[in-house]
Amino acid sequence: MRADVPSPIDLRRLEDAREWADEVMVKRPWRVEFFQVFALAIQQTAARQPVRVLELGSGPGFLAEHLLKTLPNIEYVALDFSPAMHELAAQRLGALAERVKFVERSFLDESWGQGLGEFEVVVTLQAVHELRHKSRAPKLHSQVKQLLSPGGSYLVCDHFAGEGGMSNDQLFMSVAEQQEAIRFGGFQNIRQLHAKGSLVLHHAT
Repeated sequence: MRADVPSPIDLRRLEDAREWADEVMVKRPWRVEFFQVFALAIQQTAARQPVRVLELGSGPGFLAEHLLKTLPNIEYVALDFSPAMHELAAQRLGALAERVKFVERSFLDESWGQGLGEFEVVVTLQAVHELRHKSRAPKLHSQVKQLLSPGGSYLVCDHFAGEGGMSNDQLFMSVAEQQEAIRFGGFQNIRQLHAKGSLVLHHAT
């Protein structure tokens, strides 16, 4: 029986959420490179306007801010289980928040995707491991597949386990395991777009 890997912080608490947001870009300044790759991939994928984008584990809004500034015609749905993170994101986005629908749900819940509609693009950054065990990832990916419109794109970025990455191989997957989990979710075309530090970004259709 798998045991969940406990989190050292509670991101639903405003104090913990603010501390995470204050530190993440300092610890990993190269995240900006990933923001840029996300934006380029969405530009290349978008066949019609407006493009609906869903972000899973949207956190304090760093990725949303970049995408909304770079891609003026996207419609954005930000899904996170933490009201504190949504509060921080709304503050960060300012007027851009008018283009965002904030949804407070956990993707650990079976019904997290209900009523969201269809999306051309689903993105996620540093959130898949919040499933608290890597064995849950294939199911998450299959749920994402059901929300994508025909030909839609899934851009999934997370920490990897192994050399140069994270040491906890119950919470984090190797790059090969990440690709296998995405494929199990029903995606046939998977390619690595970017890797730096302990993060790797995949594009799947």
